[in-house]
Amino acid sequence: MIPPHIVDDIMQASRIEEVIGEFVNLKRAGSNLKGLSPFTDEKTASFVVSPAKQIFKCFSTGKGGTVVSFLMEKEHYSYPEALKWLADKYAIAIPEDRPATAEELAAISERESLHIINEFAQTHFKNNLHNTDEGKKIALSYFVERGYRPEIIDKFQLGYSINKSDDFTKAGLDKGYKLEFQEKVGLSKVKDGRSFDFFRGRVMFPIHSVSGRVLGFGGRTLFTEKRIAKYFNSPESIIYNKSEILYGLHFSKGDIIKYDNCFLCEGYTDVISMYQAGIQNVVSSSGTSLTKEQIRLVKRYTKNITILYDGDAAGIKASFRGIDLILKEGMNVKVVIFPEGEDPDSYSKSVSTSELEEYIKKSTQDFISFKAGVLLEGSDNDPIKRAGLIKEIIHSVSLIPDQITRNVYMQSIATRFEINEQILSNELIKLRSNEAGKKPRSTFTTTPAYSSSNQEGPSEEDLIPLEYRDQSPAPIIDNQDEATELDLMRILVLYGPNVVHIDQLNEKGEKIKIETSVTELICHELSIDELTFSNAVCNKLHALISDSLAENKFLKTSYFKRLPDQEIVRFITEIEMNLHEISHHWITKHKIFTNTEKDKIHLACMGSIYSFKLAKVEKRIREIQKELIEKEAAMSNEALMDLLSEQVSLEQVKIIISDKLGRIIIH
Repeated sequence: MIPPHIVDDIMQASRIEEVIGEFVNLKRAGSNLKGLSPFTDEKTASFVVSPAKQIFKCFSTGKGGTVVSFLMEKEHYSYPEALKWLADKYAIAIPEDRPATAEELAAISERESLHIINEFAQTHFKNNLHNTDEGKKIALSYFVERGYRPEIIDKFQLGYSINKSDDFTKAGLDKGYKLEFQEKVGLSKVKDGRSFDFFRGRVMFPIHSVSGRVLGFGGRTLFTEKRIAKYFNSPESIIYNKSEILYGLHFSKGDIIKYDNCFLCEGYTDVISMYQAGIQNVVSSSGTSLTKEQIRLVKRYTKNITILYDGDAAGIKASFRGIDLILKEGMNVKVVIFPEGEDPDSYSKSVSTSELEEYIKKSTQDFISFKAGVLLEGSDNDPIKRAGLIKEIIHSVSLIPDQITRNVYMQSIATRFEINEQILSNELIKLRSNEAGKKPRSTFTTTPAYSSSNQEGPSEEDLIPLEYRDQSPAPIIDNQDEATELDLMRILVLYGPNVVHIDQLNEKGEKIKIETSVTELICHELSIDELTFSNAVCNKLHALISDSLAENKFLKTSYFKRLPDQEIVRFITEIEMNLHEISHHWITKHKIFTNTEKDKIHLACMGSIYSFKLAKVEKRIREIQKELIEKEAAMSNEALMDLLSEQVSLEQVKIIISDKLGRIIIH
């Protein structure tokens, strides 16, 4: 349990824009920051961060909250884990901060258990590398021979799995970690009732999430037998999905944003060697085919990808699918091919940093030149092969969502192959029409953003809805009762401590003004009529506020945002994101004074209270009417008269409340 005062320290020190900036490429948008949602695939930025309020809101998924909420959503942390992550980042000491014991581990979720076991494994393998004779003699010497400096070995947390059947498995069991969980993350295997290490005898490459958690491992054998697979990777699990992970992104994301470009290579050692050579905006797909999820991961930080290839022709041709996926995501792709027999790992070690940078600069080419060069080789000026090549390139261009970019590429192709641009455009239109025919129709009704002179028709961007506004869309509310509940709770949490003046009769029957707070006024009005909230979150908030009021304490929004209950945090975030603030320039510069809700808080408060009460009355009237219709025949005369009497009384109350609200009741 983290003490409340430490939680306060963590929340005070944490800067939401800094933390989220490690996961999302944020750009200034007025007083807020905007970026592409890290929770879903989108082309228009709808993810908003408010540095002033220290909250975020994802308008495409509805998620929102504080910096803690973000880490819980994005990294699947528990509430304490998110706080500990922030405490570590901002160097805040947490009392009794220690690894989970076996008993504690049994009490937390499976996902968190798998994370903890992976962290333990990383420490275990690192210790093997540096503190065992086998590790130092075999594994550490291997890394040193590859030219890795000690600080790079330490940074990437490289390690070694002892070449013994159950070294790690036994260590995990001794620590109290269940064999079931060790097996689920792929560190241990069970066969014929015998357990053994999956990665034994291999140097270990931890695979990190964007925030630095160990999700899995890659293990390279140091044996030369052909029957032994060179690399083993952790199997898929609830915390590790290889199609959504890029090796090295945790270390490189800052430089990717800084240089607005991401170098993409194939293996673990490529990333480490390039990083050591000074090219640190580099990631790897870890030997797997590039996926759209991995591309979208890069897209959070930059729209520019440069693929680094070795001289293997077969591998290069196989990569065309990956290039097409990058283009389809609307990203810019360039290519660098290293000299024959070299790859990013070997070449970066054979030259100086300046020579490596110069080679990359000179060798970078756009994907058309690259694809044409590869496919033209061996065509021997065969016109049929040449025509097929051109169609392949046009197919790649057809995947690009931006119309202007497509047109620029079409001009380049027409010039390179000396073909009439109109002929190429016709082929492009045909390809895009065929592709559009495969897609389901958009459910959005939009006005076409193109004229009849545009022969090609609407682009992909024309078919998506307008950009998300900074204001949240109106929530879908089932009934008026809930709407009034939400509004009353909004006023209660936003303006609770604010002073209001209300009329009251003294002992002589004279009307006097008394001073009270919004919290006291609303809680009193609900109490005298014994009214409660139907909405679960509102009910929890009402209980917290009432309990604090009994102790003469007033709760501010900052208190609610620090609670572990993320339903409450999201509710408060929703309220704050919809709070329209008047620019200080209106007063200081333009001398324009505007009444806000806060200026008229008494009217707003009483209006919301009466609306809340009216909704409750109308709801009860509807319930009575329904009961009379459905059960009248079976009712006793006494029960029937009681219901009718209650209805008449409620109708009178309804008229009184409506009169206070200035409404007209039509019977």
